[in-house]
Amino acid sequence: MENKQIIKILKNTAKLMELHGENDFKVKSYQSAVNSLERHNKSLALMSVEDLQGIEGVGKSLAQSIYQINEQGSFELFDDLSAKTPEGILEMMQLSGFGPKKIKLIWEKLEIDNLEDLLIACKENKIAALKGFGEKTQIKLQEAVEFKLSKRGYIHYREAEKLAEIIIEELKDLEGVQDVSVTADARRKMEVIKPLELIVATENKAKLIQFFAKHEEFELDKKNSGPLSLKFLYKPSKAEVKLIFTNKDHFVNDLFKSTAHPKHLNFELEDGKTFNSILNEKLFNSEEEIYKEAGLPFIVAELREGLWEFDWAKDNNIPELLEMNDLKGILHNHSTYSDGKNSLEEMAQYCKELGYEYLGISDHSKTATYANGLQEFRIKKQHEEIDELNEKLAPFKIFKGIESDILNDGSLDYANDILESFDFVVSSIHSPLNMDEKTATNRLLNAIANPFTTILGHPTGRLLLQRKGYPINHKAIIDACAEYGVVMEINAHPWRLDLDWRYVRYALDKGVQISINPDAHETNGYHDMYYGLCVGRKAGLTAKETFNAKSLEEISKYFEDRKKSALSKV
Repeated sequence: MENKQIIKILKNTAKLMELHGENDFKVKSYQSAVNSLERHNKSLALMSVEDLQGIEGVGKSLAQSIYQINEQGSFELFDDLSAKTPEGILEMMQLSGFGPKKIKLIWEKLEIDNLEDLLIACKENKIAALKGFGEKTQIKLQEAVEFKLSKRGYIHYREAEKLAEIIIEELKDLEGVQDVSVTADARRKMEVIKPLELIVATENKAKLIQFFAKHEEFELDKKNSGPLSLKFLYKPSKAEVKLIFTNKDHFVNDLFKSTAHPKHLNFELEDGKTFNSILNEKLFNSEEEIYKEAGLPFIVAELREGLWEFDWAKDNNIPELLEMNDLKGILHNHSTYSDGKNSLEEMAQYCKELGYEYLGISDHSKTATYANGLQEFRIKKQHEEIDELNEKLAPFKIFKGIESDILNDGSLDYANDILESFDFVVSSIHSPLNMDEKTATNRLLNAIANPFTTILGHPTGRLLLQRKGYPINHKAIIDACAEYGVVMEINAHPWRLDLDWRYVRYALDKGVQISINPDAHETNGYHDMYYGLCVGRKAGLTAKETFNAKSLEEISKYFEDRKKSALSKV
């Protein structure tokens, strides 16, 4: 089991302990140990109980619990606490900005144990009357509940992709299955998915139904299933799954029809036909044949949204989309200098092993005290280590960066003489996030105008399925980035994917360069670059338009020229 899976169970245990009134000392000790585990970069699953006790804050009892989690997928305390916690309370504890103590108060004082009743209580003004809440907190809670309810049943694309791979492997081994593919939103690589849809050509539907009915990880939804499809729930993540039945002859037609957005299917072609009408006329052996029949070049699945793809296709000018091997370096990454799990050398070495030419290290700045942000004297120490590593790892290069907090007035949190010591600056908002559109937009605009800002980081601060981003005027922000030559980040973390692909297209049209940044806090985080790539491709992103597709030589010159320009303006 991966460290993050073990740590997630332990974190949830600490929250449940707090919810059920365990003494504060015990809860804090548990949380402190979890914090130590988060900084630990060796595999917990490979450690003995004795070795685990060598980690700061981890006693014999917790070490045994970790061992049990790795062996069984859970442990006794967590199971006991979960068993006496209503399902609805567990869901309420996922509300952004509301911890166990507040949820406990609502549960005990109002006897509310589900989101639906909690929403009613907010609307009836019952929450504001509780001690420690008030009207503003009630409004914030209502917004959080409404957001959570609107996203119920959704999963992140990363999770959907992994689940699809598991199901497809299972189906391929079943008798009578002739072909199977992911389809719909997941095939178009949307950022969140509900339901996960797959299409299967089979001669034996009964066999499939029987398989999922008996499978311990799936729960059939008989009410919403029928002769053409099977719906079921994947219990571990509560993900909704839909299996579409077809036969071998109709597989390509039905795959195309179930993949594309209705706007793509119903787009009127030059002869007045639509893809829907073409698919009804004959059966095809490949999707390439379908586009040929329509008189158009092939359009990859992730572009089939009915938005801009036909403007390109009509002129036979579909862009050559960005590929993983086009990316030459990784920018926006964290090390143990701030809140990362791996040392600077480990981050650099693994980046080099993956075949990249350069790494941009951008640890948190001094305002982010919660993330061990860098005070000025620590920046000097990091830069000295970077110089040493650059000699050791040459021709691979580490660029000296920082993720500088954008303060309330839009200024960055270092003086100019410190900012000029970096090769590049990622400017990001981390707090406060509770802003109206005008406040958030002006804050970002001021940061963009700062000549030391190289890249604008996660522009809306959103966490998919957890919290909304703060509202911004996207066009004004993008226009400003174009004016000041600021690169915009697609934060590739699967819970962010920010800048949203719907606005990436506008940014590209305005000539803004896009950087695919993983915001990696450990070496494994580099692999999230793929999810940022998916976002960029949906908007038609090419290598030419991608900042970190530049070679080491090209990006070095860019940083040098950018710094000279900044120094001439201050």
